Amino acid sequence: MTTDIAGVRIPDSRLATEATELVRGATTELLYHHSRRVYLFGALQGERRGLDFDPELLYLAAMFHDLGLGPEHHASGRRFEVDGAEAAAAFLRGHGVDAHRVRLVWEAIALHTTPGIPEFMEPEIALTTAGVELDVLGIGYAELDPAARDAVVAAHPRPDFKHGILRAFHAGVSPKPQTAFGNVKADVLAHFDPDFVRTDFAETILGSPWPE
Repeated sequence: MTTDIAGVRIPDSRLATEATELVRGATTELLYHHSRRVYLFGALQGERRGLDFDPELLYLAAMFHDLGLGPEHHASGRRFEVDGAEAAAAFLRGHGVDAHRVRLVWEAIALHTTPGIPEFMEPEIALTTAGVELDVLGIGYAELDPAARDAVVAAHPRPDFKHGILRAFHAGVSPKPQTAFGNVKADVLAHFDPDFVRTDFAETILGSPWPE
């Protein structure tokens, strides 16, 4: 496996290697390559911004960040981000990782679809979101050296990724539509299902049991 892509070294510790094997065996090729790009793009953004981050923690957060979309989590009743965070935390605790590092990875995964907050937190949390936003939304695309972008995509291709990631989000969230309340995945459900009815925040307030 290539250990250096676009000048970014892929962590090769036992922890990182076992995480890679676990995620690759548990998810699709699309999500595996996406997760690796999230690490690479997050690391490149970290270098560009001059942030001091732990590459191994960033890698672990990136690799586990979409694991909660898998069918084994469809009946959990929780947001897929929390399911992925819990899976990562269990894996890390099982390898004797200390509570502080577990918390960083948990928060990085749990918050990766909550814009406007991670950027003000620890670098590993901020850069997990930065990697996701670059790969999925194109935020920061023009800020990276085109040669670096090309090297990442050459190592981890993204054929029809825009449609593929939408389908993956829909498959992971549609079995528990209540978890889309107040977050961007409601847009995904509405995109695929014309009969999807969003929970309205204002109406929820007005319809609460409080008399005033």
